[in-house]
Amino acid sequence: MTLPASSKTIIVGGGIIGCSTAYHLAQMGQEVLLLEKAALTSGSTWHAAGLVGQLRSNANITQLLGYSIDLYDRLEAETGLATGWKMNGGLRLACNQERWTEVKRQATTAHSFGLDMQLLTPQEAQDLWPLMDIGDVVGAAFLPTDGQASPSDITQALARGARANGAKLLEQTPVTEILTDRGQITGVRTPQGDVACEKLVLCCGQWTRELAKTIGVTVPLVSVEHQYMLTEPFDVPSDLPTLRDPDRLTYYKEEVGGLIMGGYEPNGIPWAKNGIPDPFDFQLLESNFDHFEQLIELALPRVPKLETVGVKQLINGPESFTPDGNFILGEAPEIRNVFIGAGFNAFGIASGGGAGMALAEWVANGEPPYDLWAVDIRRFGRPHTDTEWVRARTLEAYGKHYTMAWPSEEHQSGRPCRRSPLYDTLKTSGAVFGEKLGWERPNWFAEADEEPCDIYTFERPNWHGPVGREHKAARESAVLFDQTSFAKYTLKGPDAEAALQWIAANRVDRPVGAIIYTQMLNDRGGIECDLTCVRTGFDEYYIVTGTGYATHDFDWISRNIPDGMNAQLVDVTSSNAVLSLFGPKARDILAAVTTDDVSNAEHPFATAKQIGIAGCPVLALRITYIGELGWELHLPSEYAVSVYTALHKAGAAHGMRNGGYRAIETLRLEKGYRAWASDIGPDHTPDEAGLGWAVKLRSNIPFKGREAVAAQRQQGLKKILATFTTDAAAVLSGRETIYRNGERCGWLSSGGYGHTLGQSIGLGYVRSDDWIDRDYVLSGQYELEVATERVPAQVTLAPLYDPEMERVKA
Repeated sequence: MTLPASSKTIIVGGGIIGCSTAYHLAQMGQEVLLLEKAALTSGSTWHAAGLVGQLRSNANITQLLGYSIDLYDRLEAETGLATGWKMNGGLRLACNQERWTEVKRQATTAHSFGLDMQLLTPQEAQDLWPLMDIGDVVGAAFLPTDGQASPSDITQALARGARANGAKLLEQTPVTEILTDRGQITGVRTPQGDVACEKLVLCCGQWTRELAKTIGVTVPLVSVEHQYMLTEPFDVPSDLPTLRDPDRLTYYKEEVGGLIMGGYEPNGIPWAKNGIPDPFDFQLLESNFDHFEQLIELALPRVPKLETVGVKQLINGPESFTPDGNFILGEAPEIRNVFIGAGFNAFGIASGGGAGMALAEWVANGEPPYDLWAVDIRRFGRPHTDTEWVRARTLEAYGKHYTMAWPSEEHQSGRPCRRSPLYDTLKTSGAVFGEKLGWERPNWFAEADEEPCDIYTFERPNWHGPVGREHKAARESAVLFDQTSFAKYTLKGPDAEAALQWIAANRVDRPVGAIIYTQMLNDRGGIECDLTCVRTGFDEYYIVTGTGYATHDFDWISRNIPDGMNAQLVDVTSSNAVLSLFGPKARDILAAVTTDDVSNAEHPFATAKQIGIAGCPVLALRITYIGELGWELHLPSEYAVSVYTALHKAGAAHGMRNGGYRAIETLRLEKGYRAWASDIGPDHTPDEAGLGWAVKLRSNIPFKGREAVAAQRQQGLKKILATFTTDAAAVLSGRETIYRNGERCGWLSSGGYGHTLGQSIGLGYVRSDDWIDRDYVLSGQYELEVATERVPAQVTLAPLYDPEMERVKA
């Protein structure tokens, strides 16, 4: 096949992700050209182990993996090529009580997402996997629809399917340069010539980072050596389920009558720190038996037969891994029409079918088929531009692949990275920090007789009491939070109001000083951003959003400024510190440090004005995320210590405490405030989320998503966000299954404990195949499945705390 002069879409990389994307784009009738530098599968696909599991902690990623299985199930019949796909099920073992609790919680998550995960006794597990010793096994989970596949065969079948639908796939055609003009993608250069394109999709595995970097796109992945052992045949049944033994860090699958055994050691070895050698096609690294020995020692007691079976090969194949263990999909925020599908953390075969489908839809339609925030490239930020930081965090994530997935667990590598000016002051005061997008953020504060560290558990953790203290202070006196990590932008220009009016669902044509809480919607009415806008001038807005959404929200706003409008978006996150003062004594404390009038008459709720504190010009936002009287105080970073000191001096007489993010979580749950990426997101509309009051549908003002919201109000709702409470003994952390009148109807999007109410609280959508309303939700009898046990629950659509907003507006 000769190299064409142009193609609407070019895919670079002929592994399973590139071929799956080409397959799906071709099925959609899209013109697509795939370029592979060597031969199909020659990167890391060909040496992948080929286990295909479905369950993840995110419903949509689980759905995506389920799509892979559906595709692999039909692919051989469709293309005529064998795929090696076997739906032989997957077992997961638990060898201590904490792991058993984790497995039971995973089973509940599976039930929430519609998967039939079965809990087994040790003997039942051994009946399915007779090669193993079960002396230390407490229990197991079995997912019948998991399986295994031949990575190269599936990829070749996808390639044939892509060609059958008109896609062009060229091997031995390396891309030597990506061509751009004035920041726009124009094509690629190869030794055979240049090819023009409108859209470029980089699916180059561990080569993706360096290629993307040449056009200023950050793809935070690094190569890590990953080994697995292939034994000689010893009559292993061909229908043996795959087996994961996380307490022994290992996995197993049948292979031509023998076993493949691999795992994730805690001390992974990075590869190609100074660049991937060229060529590196269908190549492996030298087997490292010394390093693999730690996994063999863990595996032998589980599968005693391994002591006498011969080893055919120890495969050492580098693969790309990411800092959070999730793969990377989506359109690069740095340059339009460049898409990424890479960093699959050794589960590219399980993800390949679904990831290719989702990426193809993203390329063709400009958005994914559903919310894929967990793998969206825009979840990364400034620290991820540094490869050494990425490598340190990725090696930690690699080592945690099979360790216990504790609720609220924090990473330790690459810290501290981004620090508020108050970091040292807060640390001295007992702060126990968490990290988000590189920012050190106080999670809770330990007192002198308490160990200032997290002790993880599936029960009530060691910070439960300290967080309760901070929660109590917020409700009864006052609490001060350092929220400097908020992402902050200015939108400025003659058309700032018109641009924001189009992007925001709420009205922004408010007076200077007004605070506008708003969502920003996609064309389906789904919530893409959930943030606060402050009108600071006739032609200027100050926009505040969550720490983790800095890249995503900046990208969404900037890309949706209508063509021809004169409005500039600037990230000012690093310029401003934020101190949030909340609680019934907040006004007394604030009045003691400023001569400006902060009375309700002069500074009512949802307004902002500049005040002076300790010589500092402070933009004081009368707003709250905890359901109490309070202010967010935004100020130049160099003043942070002075303002913090003044507030603490004034607050001492009122019992003011420092507070951390875990107290914010308990407080916002009592108030029913939503959190983006858990309770709300692109798959949820404002009306479904109970936020329809913040949509300007009654006006004649056009805005993005308006038609979808209007249509839904005509049709009705099939899911509604509700608040659930249950006995304090039930530890809720999210993804617990919701049952209405005995029938599964959804799962909790977030969960925790309300210290004021003394109850466990969860938010979650009540779902139905039919149209539902408030009466439907409130008329049901509810239970929550917590670690496979059902507990009675009460439901409400109103805030549990201060439903009339009397305390907030005091």
